Amino acid sequence: PLGSNRSRCRCAEEQRGPGAAPSPPPGGALQKRPHSEVPPVSRRDAAGSAAYMQHAFPSDELDPLHCCGRGPDRDDPSNLNINDVLGNYSLTLIDALDTLAVMGNSSEFQKAVKLVIDTVSFDKDSTVQVFEATIRVLGSLLSAHIIITDAKQPFGDMTIKDYDNELLHMAHDLAVRLLPAFENTKTGIPYPRVNLKKGVPPNSNNETCTAGAGSLLVEFGILSRLLGDSTFEWVARRAVKALWSLRSNNTGLLGNVVNIQTGHWVGKQSGLGAGSDSFYEYLLKSYILFGEKEDLEMFIDAYQNIQNHLRRGREACNEGEGDPPLYVNVNMFTGQLMNTWIDSLQAFFPGLQVLIGDVEDAICLHAFYYAIWKRYGALPERYNWQLQAPDVPFYPLRPELVESTYLLYQATKNPFYLHVGMDILQSLEKYTKAKCGYATLHHVVEKTKEDRMESFFLSETCKYLYLLFDEDNPVHKSGNKYMFTTEGHIVSVDERFRNSLWQDILPGEEDSTEKVKPNELKAVNFSSNCNRVPDERRYLLPLKSNYMRQIDRMVGLI
Repeated sequence: PLGSNRSRCRCAEEQRGPGAAPSPPPGGALQKRPHSEVPPVSRRDAAGSAAYMQHAFPSDELDPLHCCGRGPDRDDPSNLNINDVLGNYSLTLIDALDTLAVMGNSSEFQKAVKLVIDTVSFDKDSTVQVFEATIRVLGSLLSAHIIITDAKQPFGDMTIKDYDNELLHMAHDLAVRLLPAFENTKTGIPYPRVNLKKGVPPNSNNETCTAGAGSLLVEFGILSRLLGDSTFEWVARRAVKALWSLRSNNTGLLGNVVNIQTGHWVGKQSGLGAGSDSFYEYLLKSYILFGEKEDLEMFIDAYQNIQNHLRRGREACNEGEGDPPLYVNVNMFTGQLMNTWIDSLQAFFPGLQVLIGDVEDAICLHAFYYAIWKRYGALPERYNWQLQAPDVPFYPLRPELVESTYLLYQATKNPFYLHVGMDILQSLEKYTKAKCGYATLHHVVEKTKEDRMESFFLSETCKYLYLLFDEDNPVHKSGNKYMFTTEGHIVSVDERFRNSLWQDILPGEEDSTEKVKPNELKAVNFSSNCNRVPDERRYLLPLKSNYMRQIDRMVGLI
């Protein structure tokens, strides 16, 4: 299966600085798969599901400490940590739909789908971030629709009686409400926020981040191809190409915050974390799903520029002298180091490297983030690798390390990654468990909690942990090919998404939309490939012990 990175466009938080209060998260949870042996994460989900339905539904989130619901902050429209995400549309219920299906719980999946159809409306006076509404809500509706209408039904009977494509219609309705963000912008890069009832608010911010504007193509493309309407894919693809055209002539890198009217880079930091991450992820995943040659070409170019300018340390992961490989934040125009911190979102990158076959490098970078987890029992939002200490110490139950762990296990089948998964499970149980769910850690050192559980804990963190231990899951055994969106929503990789019902999605660029076969990706000369990890290494440490100790020293473990 192909992995998901859950990118967060945190422009507002970046501007508030390192001392900013952490963002409060969506919550809820699920019920366990009816297997004789159930991975412990699904039992964890069962308790949260009951708590959400009992204490929070139809609110967007469950507050796990006070066992109550949370919706948009109507009293303070500037509270973007809440209002960017919560749209008063039962976010937790929607975001968790396909997790129920992956866990094989057909009865709860069917109940949840019927609840969404019967109770959720997007005709709300809510101003939400286009990116968050797309990946959390639109993506989940499309994923659940695909699961319901799959003739093979690999996860068990997930069909809905008298289903008439309601989830697809809801996805269409939501996407139409997001379209005004793409209007009246001189570059084609969308506004970051839109009111679901009124369109783009007056005096809207003209600044957006690269990941937020450039990570819409998978969901919008799927919707276009299911509907046979090119509008949604066209606007999303135009935004990607606009951002791509603004990259540095010197380094080929992109910044992290751009003015949508002038194309001027407001944030000149180029990195793999907040504000940038899923832009790169979706270049590759759009190619995998849709087969558009230009997406592959952009990804290959971007990946090479990342290797040339962001990567530090020795050339090879498991041999040679020097510091362990690390990807740093640099100035997009000069390639010079801008700071000495990395953020937890960057832990997605080993999973992306697995997808392109750069498994050796993925092993090294994953080991670095796992060492930080071992030190704190969580990943701080920002970690200063020079000071060996957190710069921003909260942990909102993010999935990136779990995601990369899962994908590395799928690529190597090395049981080391099962041990990593169990370590993460035990830490979550020990430090984040709350009265009605699992709570954000306010401080990874002090282990104080915040009253919020983000919806990605259910759509991603729990899902990846479950799949890591469920060897016989249909995701692995059904013979179908799947890809995870950046919010962890599962979509099937099949020919219908490679066949558009229209010609020349961007007029005058017929050659750039040439289709390519999936195996063309394997011909790319990355620093390593899947074949370099021989079977005999399966039961050895993926990283040699001397290099493992070196990373442990680097984060202050020894």
